[in-house]
Amino acid sequence: MKDLITRLNRIEGQVRGVKNMVEEERYCVDILTQVSAIQAALNSFNKNLLANHIKSCVVEDIKSGNHEVVDELCNTIQKLMK
Repeated sequence: MKDLITRLNRIEGQVRGVKNMVEEERYCVDILTQVSAIQAALNSFNKNLLANHIKSCVVEDIKSGNHEVVDELCNTIQKLMK
């Protein structure tokens, strides 16, 4: 969980940096490049969070007999892949 918080803090800093770039009216391509880096960082965060969710929450629910969690997981993956 600490790794996820560290990643979020880094992303938060990147977003603040982009905000400053916009306020300073920096070159649009530079801003777009930074936004792309933020999107990649968020995708990486999602991958890690999803892996943690599967390894903990989903496994525990299946062990306790709650197989509906598989449908929820499939729906979640579909949303993430839009």
